[in-house]
Amino acid sequence: MTTPQTTARRIPAELPARIQHYIGGRFVDSVDGDTFDVLDPVTNQTYLQAAAGKKADIDLAVAAARTAFTEGPWPRMLPRERSRVLHRIADLVESRDERLAELESFDSGLPITQALGQARRAAENFRFFADLIVAQTDDAFKVPGRQLNYVNRKPIGVAGLITPWNTPFMLESWKLGPALATGNTVVLKPAEFTPLSASLWAGIFEEAGLPEGVFNLVNGLGEDAGDALVKHPDVPLISFTGESSTGQLIFANAAPFLKGLSMELGGKSPAIVFADADLDAAIDATIFGVFSLNGERCTAGSRILVQRSVYDDFVERYAAQADRVKVGFPDDPETEVGALVHPEHYAKVMSYVELGKTEGRLVAGGGRPEEFPEGNFVRPTVFADVSPDARIFQEEIFGPVVAITPFDTDEEALALANNTKYGLAAYVWTSDLKRAHLFAQNVEAGMVWLNSNNVRDLRTPFGGVKASGLGHEGGYRSIDFYTDQQAVHITLGPAHNPTFGKAQGH
Repeated sequence: MTTPQTTARRIPAELPARIQHYIGGRFVDSVDGDTFDVLDPVTNQTYLQAAAGKKADIDLAVAAARTAFTEGPWPRMLPRERSRVLHRIADLVESRDERLAELESFDSGLPITQALGQARRAAENFRFFADLIVAQTDDAFKVPGRQLNYVNRKPIGVAGLITPWNTPFMLESWKLGPALATGNTVVLKPAEFTPLSASLWAGIFEEAGLPEGVFNLVNGLGEDAGDALVKHPDVPLISFTGESSTGQLIFANAAPFLKGLSMELGGKSPAIVFADADLDAAIDATIFGVFSLNGERCTAGSRILVQRSVYDDFVERYAAQADRVKVGFPDDPETEVGALVHPEHYAKVMSYVELGKTEGRLVAGGGRPEEFPEGNFVRPTVFADVSPDARIFQEEIFGPVVAITPFDTDEEALALANNTKYGLAAYVWTSDLKRAHLFAQNVEAGMVWLNSNNVRDLRTPFGGVKASGLGHEGGYRSIDFYTDQQAVHITLGPAHNPTFGKAQGH
């Protein structure tokens, strides 16, 4: 939407000029004093320096976390006691939601209204796991009169958490909540593009009463700090959200240590619209599904497959609505698409936009909005008639760019939906309930939404198949990942032992 930008941009008050690590309860610089620049995505100007962590800093953070695990009170506290701390964390996050959203929006380029929703979701993540660990039950198996078997859950140790730059604060909470709830200690390595909101965790945790050393944060580049965390022998768990190629690297580097891995990776999720769908609802949902969060979302429905009898109507209406999506300054409450996170990412997305002009029919967007001559702004871009072998159909763009492709039959729709290396989410729009459930069973995706946008119950498993991930988090799956399950067996009555080695007559 290319209307003149009428609002002046607001800069958050009291922005820090530098960000440090947080290790063993103290803010510290890097051992070697190194820093890196953090850019404002609206101007691409450096607005702060962040401590650049390396192996030496990770070593200190892991040592602090290890000491807190082996000697501190946190793993030995009753679930109810840990739950109270987590509820206090949730209360503090809720009470600071506007400040968190303001900083997140400034740092990441996310629209302020969406950043506010993510801050509130972060509080809800802590509240959910605070309740879950108190209500949690463990299995017991009985053989009457002969044996009793039960399961002990125990925290594992130091969890290494590596988080991405899209919705950073919320995704950090998604890992921190269950890791802390189950009694582990943590080292968090936030994305280098967006370290600002992560720097607020330390104060929140201190105020909530989290013991010293339980939470540690090391900023830095993935190839330095992230790599050192993955390879550290005293970090038995790595939870990572990010690109599939980085996930492959982590998988390889963690293999010699046989670490527990939970990896939520990329996506190229299909939204399948059948002729009998509620087209108004499907258009609204698929517009939101790819253009919300600036298109920088792993579950974006970035391939829309539309049955041919409604295809032309759908494309025309979709393109017109995409053209009306409001691009603006991230701090403007009316903005629906803000600035992409970083000039490197902007260049990548724009390269796909240019490629798309050779692979499909451009029906909306296709470049920078006229009213934003600088910064990482991209108009919501729609390509129609995209071939399944096109790169914009196959590759994750992670921006406000969508490919629309027609299909004729249910079988063709399923083949197109499954025709990528990814398998994170899928969205199906149809009024035929039988078709919807059959399609859900056969589509290669870890999560499927039927006649629904991406509305997720925190109790459900979150994760993908194929190149979209390894393992699941969410609800009890998170508890499973962050705990060891120890089976204890008790014989009731006489021991049933085969007798070896007793000589005859003795």
